[in-house]
Amino acid sequence: QVQLVESGGGLVQAGGSLRLSCAASGGTVSSNAMGWFRQAPGKEREPVAVISASAFGTYYADSVKGRFTISRDTAKNMVYLKMNSLKPEDTAVYYCAAAGPSGVAVSLNHYKYWGQGTQVTVSS
Repeated sequence: QVQLVESGGGLVQAGGSLRLSCAASGGTVSSNAMGWFRQAPGKEREPVAVISASAFGTYYADSVKGRFTISRDTAKNMVYLKMNSLKPEDTAVYYCAAAGPSGVAVSLNHYKYWGQGTQVTVSS
């Protein structure tokens, strides 16, 4: 059973940056494909960025390419999402998730374990 705890969300002005962190326990980030997802009010949860268990593969949603970067620190058992040039449309609850040993898993159905989420609000 993998437990995930997100942190780093908050209120930021458009154009600003945030770094989200996801602390994993009960399993290692190196043995899981890890993903960041987000859900805005009234919308479905969507994938934002994914890193494969091997870390050789990544995926980014078109809306965040060039602005967001997913990374992991296996020594700390952490996954990060660095978000630059934030836009009001990035406002959402951001979730960290683990999919088990996998390549680049984009579908929510692949993910077994989820964190509680952290709110990101971008003001215009």
